[in-house]
Amino acid sequence: MAISGGDPKKPLAIVLDAMGGDFAPKNEVEGALLALQESGGRLKVILVGMRDEIAKELARLGASENPGIEVVGASEVINMHDEPVAALRQKRDSSIVRGFDLLRDGAASAFVSGGNTGAVMSGATLLLGRIPGISRPTIGSAFPRPEGGHTLLFDVGATVDSKAIHLREYAIMGSIYAEHILGIVNPRVGLLSVGEERSKGNELVFEATELLEKAKINFAGNVEGRDILKSTVDVIVCDGFVGNVALKLGESVLPALRTRIKNYAAKGLINKIKAGITASVLRESLKDFDYQEYGGVPLLGVRGVTIIGHGRSTPKAIKNMLLKAEEMVSKEIVKKIATAVAANSVSA
Repeated sequence: MAISGGDPKKPLAIVLDAMGGDFAPKNEVEGALLALQESGGRLKVILVGMRDEIAKELARLGASENPGIEVVGASEVINMHDEPVAALRQKRDSSIVRGFDLLRDGAASAFVSGGNTGAVMSGATLLLGRIPGISRPTIGSAFPRPEGGHTLLFDVGATVDSKAIHLREYAIMGSIYAEHILGIVNPRVGLLSVGEERSKGNELVFEATELLEKAKINFAGNVEGRDILKSTVDVIVCDGFVGNVALKLGESVLPALRTRIKNYAAKGLINKIKAGITASVLRESLKDFDYQEYGGVPLLGVRGVTIIGHGRSTPKAIKNMLLKAEEMVSKEIVKKIATAVAANSVSA
């Protein structure tokens, strides 16, 4: 499987799971067309899923003959309630399995899905394989800082339990992602704990600290929950249970604020005017809190670029997932992670 961008003269082919998500394939098709428009011919999107349903959406949008779209049929769908590993084995003609087959066989350079998260993670691990030296892949998310920029958090839900060696791997992979995607030179890495002091934490934190101090990364020590939205460090590592709670809390901030403002405006004309005056400022200043802006989260540690999105992903979110996948491929993130992991091996 090719892990680079391939022939620079040809559009980069990205597989999009057209059946993944609550509004599939409508939002997926619309998002694919938005990505093609914004990419200016750099991309080719391979829509994998029910042919008739995809064709109907393309026809509705007047895009049946779009040269940037290829449709690959898949007769089955892994839904959100399926047990991931069992579904991968039983539904071999699902959009997820067929999509990963295309990536593994070199017909595409990345895979994007808003479908069953567990199935996507399991499919990437089983069908693509892990990068040598990685025992557990991770997914991460970017949290906005008040002064601009982002702090990356790994893991945010690939697995709920982690060992110290896994946190070390997350730190190495997260550092590579921060350097080459966010453009941060020598990114600072923090370990999420209940206090900054080295004496604070649980057994996992104590064991991970020892490993992180020996790794070839810029380890800055323990950080606390409040540092996720600050510039204390650039990458924070934690187990997937804690990370997923933090991610879901962060995603709830913007909808909660919107509801509070709406309720405030409903109390009277004066309140409505005040809310209207500040609405545009709030919308722009809190833009980075909107999941649609980053679309999905990268799955790091597997032999192929994979982006996982929300089941409720909008066309805008789908578009940004595809563009993020393109960036990861063009910057050879998989290859760079493999090199960094090899340099951080016990024998290195």
